Amino acid sequence: MKILNLFAGIGGNRKLWGDDHEITAVEYNPIIAEIYKDHFPKDKVIVGDAHEYLEEHFAEFDYIWSSPPCQSHSNMRQNLRVRYSGSKPMYADMRLYAEILFLQYNFKGKWAVENVIPYYQPLVKPTIKLQRHFVWSNYEIAERTFPKEVLRDIQIPQLSAMHGFNLDGYKLPNKRQVLRNCVYPELGLHIFKGALDG
Repeated sequence: MKILNLFAGIGGNRKLWGDDHEITAVEYNPIIAEIYKDHFPKDKVIVGDAHEYLEEHFAEFDYIWSSPPCQSHSNMRQNLRVRYSGSKPMYADMRLYAEILFLQYNFKGKWAVENVIPYYQPLVKPTIKLQRHFVWSNYEIAERTFPKEVLRDIQIPQLSAMHGFNLDGYKLPNKRQVLRNCVYPELGLHIFKGALDG
């Protein structure tokens, strides 16, 4: 199966997918893209804009996974940092919904878009809520409970163990944030398996 993994990060969602598929990953940050490549050397890694890549190449794939940046939608950021800590408010990045609609109406294969549960009522109804995530997809995903992620206070060693990535050899300004941005690998596998089983 030809898979497009958008906003790939270091590959938390993809970690347990195995090597039986032809995977193209798109990541904007070249340092993070290199870390992804180190962990998944068989994947093709594109450093670039995921929205643009999707629009230009969607028809080349059988399955598309997307995890757009969640910070502008985050309940924790809006309600804790903006309301109580004085952080500057930011526009919610509505390209999340543009992407969902684009896939709904244009892509013939299976697809899933993952993001945090937002601080506002979602503009497109999600397919399922899993843990602290909403998932929009065109296939059925079974209910499942995962270990609770307490990300507010968790530190790098616990995040590394949770996601199975050791970033000790990499120069990154904020390793904790990179690991916090990872999709829990078991959750990524569960969503992916729904596409394979359906």
